[in-house]
Amino acid sequence: MESEIALTADLRWLVYSTLLLLVLWIPYIVAASQARGLTRAMGYPTGNYADLPDWAQRAQRAHMNMVENLAPFAALVIVAHLSGAANATTAAAAQVFFWARLVHAGILIAGIPWLRTIVWTIGWIACLVILYEILV
Repeated sequence: MESEIALTADLRWLVYSTLLLLVLWIPYIVAASQARGLTRAMGYPTGNYADLPDWAQRAQRAHMNMVENLAPFAALVIVAHLSGAANATTAAAAQVFFWARLVHAGILIAGIPWLRTIVWTIGWIACLVILYEILV
């Protein structure tokens, strides 16, 4: 007998957030391929991305920032789901997290400093909302 796990709104936003992470590397790898040539870009580079345009360096940071933020978000969404704490509030917070992270990546790549921090904070608060719903 197969057991089915419903793809709740919380889990769907986790999937969307994971998809965002899966595509955020593309801009800076394209830039690296253009700057260094495909063979060198696909090899094992030493150093960092300092030879790339500023926007590409920021794209790499946006990708790494999403790597850092997806893990706690995913843990919270999964715990909320498994514990039965998932509800309309956690679903809304998961949606806010996704949109905040998408906007954060665009703003970071564009190089808008203050707005980037504000949007990052919105995504962080969304995680705190999910955490609160788990703990109460």
